[in-house]
Amino acid sequence: MTGLRWELFRLAWREHPGLSALIVVYLSVGLASFAAIGLTLRALVEAARDGHVRTLAVAAASAAVAFSLDWVVGHLGISLRVHLAEKVGVTRITPELMLLSNDLPEIEHLERTDFQDRLTILIGQGWALGDAPWAVLESIFLSLRLLVTLAVLGSVDPWLLLLLPCAGAQLWLESFGRRRMVAAQLAAAEDQRLQRHLFADVCVNPGAAKEVLVAGISSRVATLQRHAYDRALRTRVGGLAASGRWSAAGWALFVAAFTGAIGLVAATGSPGDVVLAVVIGTQLRAAVEHVVHRSAEAANRITVLEPYRWLRAYAAQRRPAPGRPAPTRLRDGIELRNVTYIYPGTSREAVSSVSAHLPAGSVVALVGEYGSGKTTLVKLLAKMCSPDAGKILVDGIPLPSVDTVSWRAGMSAAFQDFGRYQTTFAESVELGDLGSPIDDAVAAADAETLVARLPLGHKTMLGRRFGGVELSEGQWQKVALARACVRPKPLLFLLDEPTASLDAPSEQAIFERYMERARRIAALTGGITVIVSHRFSTVAGADLILVMRAGRLVEAGKHEELTKLGGIYADLYGIQASAYASRSA
Repeated sequence: MTGLRWELFRLAWREHPGLSALIVVYLSVGLASFAAIGLTLRALVEAARDGHVRTLAVAAASAAVAFSLDWVVGHLGISLRVHLAEKVGVTRITPELMLLSNDLPEIEHLERTDFQDRLTILIGQGWALGDAPWAVLESIFLSLRLLVTLAVLGSVDPWLLLLLPCAGAQLWLESFGRRRMVAAQLAAAEDQRLQRHLFADVCVNPGAAKEVLVAGISSRVATLQRHAYDRALRTRVGGLAASGRWSAAGWALFVAAFTGAIGLVAATGSPGDVVLAVVIGTQLRAAVEHVVHRSAEAANRITVLEPYRWLRAYAAQRRPAPGRPAPTRLRDGIELRNVTYIYPGTSREAVSSVSAHLPAGSVVALVGEYGSGKTTLVKLLAKMCSPDAGKILVDGIPLPSVDTVSWRAGMSAAFQDFGRYQTTFAESVELGDLGSPIDDAVAAADAETLVARLPLGHKTMLGRRFGGVELSEGQWQKVALARACVRPKPLLFLLDEPTASLDAPSEQAIFERYMERARRIAALTGGITVIVSHRFSTVAGADLILVMRAGRLVEAGKHEELTKLGGIYADLYGIQASAYASRSA
């Protein structure tokens, strides 16, 4: 049993010792009953040959008991094993897979196809991982059953022992074919993920479905989904066909050897030997079939064990050692020194040689056109990704040396791609800082009117997926803004396009409250508020405005300084001011 399987076996034994012990007992009893079948059949044939009536009756009764016990134990054991595998898979392994995806300090893995491919294979396969060690253990016991059968055959004619290497060859060929199938499963994972995306995220997702219906492209999306499914199916079928060819070759070898062995016994042995060889030979075929089937299942678990092993190794390599605690108060602020970042799989610098000082207690605005690197800077400050070059310093301390959990515990954020959690309003807001009161956060997000309109107030279930109330995009954003305000004294408060889905009056009210809140935070902790926005009028009161273009910091200063400068900020601000003026007119 390999290291990972042994670890899973110890996990099952630790979590469910009684059930695990019962499975080991049934395997042992099954082996004993199967050995008794061979011995009683041999005694039965010999008693019939010699005419010993009493021995014949005892042997017949013993054989019946052995057969019955073997059948009962076999069927009960399957139920116990499946039950244990599902319990371990659901209660321990599936939560671990969730943590492997969401407990790493950065989010780079969620944007990597090799990580997503392996995660796709493991979705819903926690039970298969839980069954992996038991598949090996049962294969061992079934192999012992096979050896018992061969021992009985050898007592009839030693030449029958040649069936053993033939059975071994059959098992090897089966295993070789399974490895081909493993490769095919991994190769098909990306198309399988695309097929699921087109179905679940496009065809039946309410948000995407509206655009699909308006554009009239439902048939096109369905065609793309079918083509992705067909490609994945062809790849998987190719692997299954290769596996089947190798398995068929192994069975053909064994059938030929068994036929020759029976012919040999018939030519040289007594009628009793022939009967015993046929009966035990039939048992041998069943034993080999069970060994092959369970060994194939054990080998098939490689399709989930290898991705599971890869994900765990990936997480272990990227899980940092605990660093120094984050400061409880900022005194100097955050400094970026020649920070550069390139997203995996691309060559363009999303952020290029950015240097800036974010003073403690300040409100900093990031502005610029789409794709200028604003959101990437926010991710870097949140330690969602690490710079490829340059440094980020917190009060002179390199950010990588600060413990990530401690840093995040002193941070609040509202991202532009905010979460829409299908739970009660209160629970959705409380996720911002479990255990903290939410009333002030609801007020800061100007969400009091929203709560008043909900049928059950704070206890109202949100979203239609579980029978709740569906919200508009702007209402969902207010929930996310309230969630970002639950933590009372953050060192870093990140707001990435926090009002993109709100109307102008709501936006103005929220920004006024946020500015007031930022000043209170600054007085308490020296905390820094970073606001990303395309609406320049709302960030004019920031202490520092950083203007981004094509990943570079091109201008920095206060609103009055930048407008007098007559550069990019002044041009963009003038364009927006003219647009709002023309709308008002």
